[in-house]
Amino acid sequence: MKKWLLNNKLYFIGALTGAVAGFFYWKFVGCINGTCVITSHPVRSTVYFALMGSLVFSMFKKDQKKITGSKMQN
Repeated sequence: MKKWLLNNKLYFIGALTGAVAGFFYWKFVGCINGTCVITSHPVRSTVYFALMGSLVFSMFKKDQKKITGSKMQN
């Protein structure tokens, strides 16, 4: 379990960062008339931004595959 958490810590950091950003976006920007689907409710905004943060941070994860020096075959 600990190994899995360490391997995926970048996803969790991204989700936490996104969740905080989503809450603050709802709090300070939000939606005035309530017609915005995502930003009109704090839970929706927090969950959406957590998902987006996790996806953005996943772009920076390094591959675990090692290249053996052989050329890739088509």
